[in-house]
Amino acid sequence: MHDIRKIGILFGQENSFPEAFINRVNELGQGRFKAEAVIIDKVFQGMPTTYHVIVDRISHDVPFYRAYVKNAALQGTAVINNPFWWSADEKFFNNCLAEKIDIALPKTAILPSFELPEDTTQESFRNLAYPLDWESIFSYVGFPAYMKPFAGGGWKSVYRVDDRDDFFKVHQQTKRLVMLLQEEIAFDQYYRCYSIGGKYVKIMGYEPRNPAHLRYQASFAPSEWLLHRMESDVLKINQYLGYDFNTVEFAVRDGIPYAIDFCNPAPDADRNSVGEENFEWVVEHMARFAIEKAQDFKEGIDNLTWGKYLRQVIKKEPLNP
Repeated sequence: MHDIRKIGILFGQENSFPEAFINRVNELGQGRFKAEAVIIDKVFQGMPTTYHVIVDRISHDVPFYRAYVKNAALQGTAVINNPFWWSADEKFFNNCLAEKIDIALPKTAILPSFELPEDTTQESFRNLAYPLDWESIFSYVGFPAYMKPFAGGGWKSVYRVDDRDDFFKVHQQTKRLVMLLQEEIAFDQYYRCYSIGGKYVKIMGYEPRNPAHLRYQASFAPSEWLLHRMESDVLKINQYLGYDFNTVEFAVRDGIPYAIDFCNPAPDADRNSVGEENFEWVVEHMARFAIEKAQDFKEGIDNLTWGKYLRQVIKKEPLNP
């Protein structure tokens, strides 16, 4: 008789996806794979978990959980997504990497926070020229533009700025957030794309100008060329970053898909927001991928996914898109 391989899901306030995921894994697993909500009653250093796979949906908001999944990964659990990479990643680096692998991107600059970070003084920033070369920054990005945090998600603290006066007024409001200033892509189509396991892609029409609960109610109709291009770019981005579960957003201008945001390792998968068809797709493919990871689990080794970027760095190879 085969040993049962356990798949846990770690989650917070969401309800529809975790429950459906657990049920789907148990349905597909046929007694060989069992899914359940992760239960933690103690965490000791070096203590293994009972899970072969953990799907992490919440540790970005709960530092205790991030420590837990890092320790679990160190003991061999395959954590989706890799918590070490997720801890190191942010949107500006993602853009820099994507440029290296020939992804179309809006022009983007990173800005120091308007207010001093906690426990720093002006002397902490003696390497920072002041004022910054605002004219070069504004000339490079152009107006109108968007300001958004270099780390974060959920469309929080995102601002559209029309000119330099508007920029300085808005920048004050961002306080201690480190922000990106990004070229506005005046799009005629917009897509949000699920990526699972570096091989499954679901391209969804998405209207970011709608209220949150209506954003997936979009009727954009991509050409075959655009579908192929977006699928190729989604796979390339996530294979290089090493994310097992992520979304990529594209704004399409003059037929070209510009990658706007692709650092969403706990993407929205709620039935009420993504709609029934997209929900069914993501539940099915995540369940199948988690079972694949559990099937491939090997005792006593690292079972995490590491992206092509890090693998090539370790081998001292140039990036090869």
